[in-house]
Amino acid sequence: MGDAALDVIQAIVLCALVLLFVGMGVNHFRRGPARVMAAMIPPRLRRRGLPKPMTLVYLTGVCEIAGGLGLAFPVTRLAAYVALIVFLVAVFPANAYAAKHPEKFGRGAIPFWPRLAGQAVLIALLVFVVL
Repeated sequence: MGDAALDVIQAIVLCALVLLFVGMGVNHFRRGPARVMAAMIPPRLRRRGLPKPMTLVYLTGVCEIAGGLGLAFPVTRLAAYVALIVFLVAVFPANAYAAKHPEKFGRGAIPFWPRLAGQAVLIALLVFVVL
């Protein structure tokens, strides 16, 4: 595979990541999914002094939208890349909590190992398109 083909593949993956992160971020502002996401926040993150779960959902939605849009522009791509990797690591405890409680979250409770693999794939794709 030549450099031109690799560049095309990277551009396609980049566009897919932009759409994915922006789409996932927008989903944080839809009533039903936002409620489920708020419930996924582990009890240890619901202590006094921390933002309310719904505030965290909205904040993470903004982060995903900003990160996705940041990937779209060369001048902000590196910062978005770093921020999205930090973001994916930071939100993983909520996903792990949901995986432990499938009776509460139904389809939103993706089992732990597939969820971890999905997060790793997203990080690998970010590395692929940015580095």
